[in-house]
Amino acid sequence: MVKGPYRTIVYVDGFNFYYGEVRHTPYKWLNPELLFQKLLGPQNALIKVKYFTARVQPSSQDPDTHHRQDVYLRALQAHCPLTELHFGHFLRHKIPAEHANPPPSRVEIWKNEEKGSDVNLALHLLNDAWLDAYDCAVVVSNDSDLAESLRLVKKQHKKLIGMVTPGAPKRKTSAQLRQHADFLKPIRTWMLRSSQLPDVIPGSSIHKPVTW
Repeated sequence: MVKGPYRTIVYVDGFNFYYGEVRHTPYKWLNPELLFQKLLGPQNALIKVKYFTARVQPSSQDPDTHHRQDVYLRALQAHCPLTELHFGHFLRHKIPAEHANPPPSRVEIWKNEEKGSDVNLALHLLNDAWLDAYDCAVVVSNDSDLAESLRLVKKQHKKLIGMVTPGAPKRKTSAQLRQHADFLKPIRTWMLRSSQLPDVIPGSSIHKPVTW
């Protein structure tokens, strides 16, 4: 392993990060490049942030959610040159479920599923290791399905692996992921607060949604 500063790519599981770290905060208008530079420090030379997500669908409870997401993704594309967006897809469909307080014994519920981002993240993590695109990979997720890709990166390529668990330290890092990590980093509130995008993105008409 080369000595630092380490060429570092951050792999963000977008939904895991949103729901675990920023959903109930005022810090959704986030510049991920600033955030991860603060989090990792000078020993990690940030060369790319790969952000894996899917386009959400509106619901009766939140009919404008897709508009806010679209504005944010356009802001990232306009203002964050190191950030790449990679899309899975989002499914919303009705399924039967057992009722907790029958009768009736079964009810129909809406199930929201984000598909593809975990697979895409794992594939990019492995492919970039084969291409020797990084010295250190930092994975922002707590999805234990990623454990095998981390194991292969360590076994076959001897790369450094960092884990950022959205919601840590209150939320515990998956044991399956932790066993392959060289270091763990929690995101602090001050990092989120000081890593916000400009309210209006320079050179554009993109601005932070009023209701965020």
